[in-house]
Amino acid sequence: MAETLQTPLESLACVGSLRGNLFKKLGLKRISDLIFFFPREYLEAADHHAYHQLQNDCRSSIVGTIDSIDKRFSPDGRSSVGVLLKVDNGGFVRLVWFNQPFRAAALERGGRIQATGVAKSTGISFEMRHPDVIKLDTDEEIAAGKPKPIYRLTEGLQQRHIIDALSAVLPTFADQLQDAFSADFLKQHNLLAIGEAIRQIHFPENLEQAHQARHRFVFQELLVYQLALAIRRSKLATRQAAPAIEGSGTIHHRILKRIGLQLTGDQQRVIEDIREDMKKPVAMNRLLQGDVGSGKTAVAQYAMLLAVANGYQATFMAPTEILARQHFERMKSSLSGAQCEVALLVGSLSNADKSDLQHQIALGTVDIVIGTQALLSDRVEFNKLGLVVIDEQHKFGVAQRATLRGSEFQPHYLVLSATPIPRSLAMTAFGDLDVSTIREKPAGRESVNTYLGSNEQMASWWQFVRSKVNEGRQAYVITPRVLSDEANEIAGAEQTFRMLRDGELAGLRIGLLHGKIDAAVKNETLQQFANGEIDVLVATTVVEVGIDVANATIMTILDANRLGLAQLHQLRGRINRGIHRGYLCVFASPSVDVTEQEKLVALSKIDDGFELAELDMKMRGPGNLIGTQQTGLPPFRIADLLRDRSVVEEVRWIAREMIANDSELSDPQWSRLKQQVVSRHGGMIDFGDVG
Repeated sequence: MAETLQTPLESLACVGSLRGNLFKKLGLKRISDLIFFFPREYLEAADHHAYHQLQNDCRSSIVGTIDSIDKRFSPDGRSSVGVLLKVDNGGFVRLVWFNQPFRAAALERGGRIQATGVAKSTGISFEMRHPDVIKLDTDEEIAAGKPKPIYRLTEGLQQRHIIDALSAVLPTFADQLQDAFSADFLKQHNLLAIGEAIRQIHFPENLEQAHQARHRFVFQELLVYQLALAIRRSKLATRQAAPAIEGSGTIHHRILKRIGLQLTGDQQRVIEDIREDMKKPVAMNRLLQGDVGSGKTAVAQYAMLLAVANGYQATFMAPTEILARQHFERMKSSLSGAQCEVALLVGSLSNADKSDLQHQIALGTVDIVIGTQALLSDRVEFNKLGLVVIDEQHKFGVAQRATLRGSEFQPHYLVLSATPIPRSLAMTAFGDLDVSTIREKPAGRESVNTYLGSNEQMASWWQFVRSKVNEGRQAYVITPRVLSDEANEIAGAEQTFRMLRDGELAGLRIGLLHGKIDAAVKNETLQQFANGEIDVLVATTVVEVGIDVANATIMTILDANRLGLAQLHQLRGRINRGIHRGYLCVFASPSVDVTEQEKLVALSKIDDGFELAELDMKMRGPGNLIGTQQTGLPPFRIADLLRDRSVVEEVRWIAREMIANDSELSDPQWSRLKQQVVSRHGGMIDFGDVG
């Protein structure tokens, strides 16, 4: 029987049933799966060096025999694998990998390898950290000058097994692949044809060929996704009508007077974007992102009052009850005396109060409803909903954000993010939302003095905290956990509260706040802190977003390396709310590793949330930055949203232009491309309009 792209890999002579099971662990079942199993990187051809030729901080390749392998574990579970390599023609070099325990199983004593990396002098020898390694079977492999593809592996499978299988199938099948792009499209965008690209990505003659081939597949993968978002966007524009909410000059100035703030240039620009969106009979879907303290809530309040001024209801959904109550109290205060009814709908209300409020919402006697996920109840029906504002959009699942739909009109949507999102990620995870950004800080708001403290400096830091409290200020102390983890030396809020109350900060009024405390007690504690009745609030990251106590200007974060960079910046934003300068000191765990230490150093030097977001994305990846599962961000096979940001921007505009000219991709030239869009993203894009 002739082989086809659907032929099982195990039927290939170079694979067989036993190795075929290993391929299946990587998701490779058919020949087509193998062909599109792209290298994760390339081992660049480098001159092989003898031991005496190695130079400090220079990239080198060495060949030798493994003399010994050792594994080490730290108390908190971190590991390292060390290999002592006896270099051909004399000398020893130590190879080290951190937190990659599988390395020990993949290598064996007596095996010959080629290691490529940056040689670091230890004073008496050389070391390579995280080198690229290829197992050598013959001397011919050493002499090869082409870049070597490196594939993701599973235990028992080696690089040469994948190379052998690809060598067996590519000559036959590379030219049988059907291209999703026409010859004219390929020429217009300087892309390789698929057959040529698939050969070059697996067996490049040089790195330039490898990069050209990779670009072709990155372009296609990102274009397919952006087309899905553009199609969804186009369909929404022609589906259910949204209310046309006018923002006349009179209404505009009346709202600004009511808000009572001196708007920044960025705020004014975003408000104009919102006015333009909301006056159209097409639902606004806008993501408003801004650094901590940049004034996003004031813009959201403007949008809600604009809806109310036109006879529509508005709702504001916050991720926690504490935040919802805080927004409610502020808005109720700022609207005192206005003909605008504001209500709070949260889970802790009694059934009777909920029922009464739901009745008022349905009648339309409530203009603005601020709440939590209680707003998503089937029993909540709006009379005339015109605008939905969602605070901290990444904390709500995609389906949840889509629940507040359905009525006579499609409401306008404004989603807020206090976590700055790198542009390439925003255009992908929230690709069919219009993105507005506030970078400008309100006048008079100073940056926070940020310090990286050592354990030896902790006692003097607590003295500084006490001195600031004696001046009339308040302080936060943040821990990553509710309870201490003594085995891993991680501080807990409960133990830290008792330690400070009975020790370093004895005599001060100290409060405790974390997620396991009863809701009523949490709200009472927070209110006491806001009223100045608590000097020091010991808390977990429950205070990360939106808690606004202008007099709290000092913050201590213990075991700060356990938190993400964006999260640390969010916490820092809690002490930059008033006229007094803020002071933050972060302390790392005793067993902090190099990468985590670099993260804290960056926090101490960089105050711009967007710059930190880019760095956080580089360190942790896009999925961890915003929550892949919640945002609906697909797992990309080859695209990297940080590395390929220019491609993201390019294909976004190409996709929108294509759909503007052919909303259903009905032209025959797009038939294969449309098939990929539907098969890859057909289900996911149902909720694409809200992230």
